[in-house]
Amino acid sequence: MHISHSGDDLSTTLDQWRERGDTIAFVPTMGNLHAGHIKLVREARATGGRVVVSIFVNPTQFGVGEDYASYPRTRERDLEQLADAGADLVFLPEVAEIYPEKDRELADVDLGGLDRILCGANRPGHFQGVATVVSILFALVRPDVAIFGRKDFQQYRVIQRLVETFGLPIRLIAVETEREPDGLAMSSRNSYLDAEQRGQAACLSQVLAKICDRLRQGHKDYRAMEKYAIERLNNDGFSVDYVSIRDSDDLSEAGEKTTKLVALAAASLGTTRLIDNMEVEL
Repeated sequence: MHISHSGDDLSTTLDQWRERGDTIAFVPTMGNLHAGHIKLVREARATGGRVVVSIFVNPTQFGVGEDYASYPRTRERDLEQLADAGADLVFLPEVAEIYPEKDRELADVDLGGLDRILCGANRPGHFQGVATVVSILFALVRPDVAIFGRKDFQQYRVIQRLVETFGLPIRLIAVETEREPDGLAMSSRNSYLDAEQRGQAACLSQVLAKICDRLRQGHKDYRAMEKYAIERLNNDGFSVDYVSIRDSDDLSEAGEKTTKLVALAAASLGTTRLIDNMEVEL
């Protein structure tokens, strides 16, 4: 497994592979890898191309007071997992490699309002930071395929918008959320939870599953279902950002005739912010 720290070394290695006719499958991560990330790497391996994984904790997607400085960095363990999973190259850039002009103003990407709703409403600038770093990584790696998890559902729609806006020749693959036995969506931030909070955390997936059951039964009282979920989460010790039922294609408000739905939630236990979603097609 090759490790690159610079864009120049990355480009040299990728050019050699392309000259041999290899395609490139790319998995961008922020490290502190878990089974969900490894699932993405295995999906990339299944494309038949060379597998490139980046590990970069991106400062531009963290807001004031968020956990950029304390975000778990577990490089050695991450590299061991990636080698076992069959990654061909790991890109480990420093911040200056991705953002060489420290004081340069970064231009916003037109995300069609996706960056201002749901998680974007509570984390201003977050999705612009995501779009910025992914566009830079795409320019450096030039992948044929890029693989993302569906747990970060809004983020995936943002990446789709990015690819469509710039006409990038990249095929996107979305992989189903990997869950713990009790239903909690796997996340690098789950390690922040203490024992009591970890016991409470599965309530997030439980309320979304309850909403999805009612949607499949034909219920259309979206606001009532959202209210139920918020009350249940509050009673279980969460501080709720939102629970929302949306059109899964574009994250607009779900209507009577919407047939492709997604129930999304973001809520905190103590200082740990958790997100999850579940889709329903009627």
